[in-house]
Amino acid sequence: MSGRADIVLVDYGLGNLRSATRGLERAGADVTISEDPGTFAAADGVVLPGVGAFREGMENAGPYRDALVEHAEAGRPLFGICLGMQMLLTTSEEAERAGQGDVEGLDLIPGTNVRFRDVETVPHMGWNDLRLERDHPVVGGVDGEYAYFVHSYYAEPDTPDAVVASCEYGSRFPAVVANEAGNVFGTQFHPEKSGETGLRILRNFVDYCAEQ
Repeated sequence: MSGRADIVLVDYGLGNLRSATRGLERAGADVTISEDPGTFAAADGVVLPGVGAFREGMENAGPYRDALVEHAEAGRPLFGICLGMQMLLTTSEEAERAGQGDVEGLDLIPGTNVRFRDVETVPHMGWNDLRLERDHPVVGGVDGEYAYFVHSYYAEPDTPDAVVASCEYGSRFPAVVANEAGNVFGTQFHPEKSGETGLRILRNFVDYCAEQ
């Protein structure tokens, strides 16, 4: 049975808010969709969703940067989904590939997002099984289960310990990452589109937030 938690879903113009809200509510959360970073302080946890390009994501999230970093550095739960997960890292090859130079991410999990290499088809799209690399509250009960991915870039953290779960597509890549303290984490896949596996992860997240 999930606990109740007040979750803020950040509306910065690039999130799949409807399905993320439904998934979190099914998991037992009371969800507030907010464009106001001032709402983070009263939340049990903050979710940073995201679809699209890294540069656009960071530009749109600019007004929220300080509040997101402050929330994370206070040891409070911050969950990035897909592009939102990539934005937790330091930078991405995506902007460089587009000729846009370096774009600074939130740098809450040091590392770079890199493009898939040595695979026939990019983006990586579809279902893939998760292999747990270390314990973390959000991944309890999902080792070997399948999640739904749509992405051309993946996280390459500076330290291997940041990898919580991995998948294989051409080579093994991180599917779930977290900072050293464990309160900042992200999934490269979409839990809200990943059936019972995704719902389990969202319930784990809600429980984690409720316990903080």
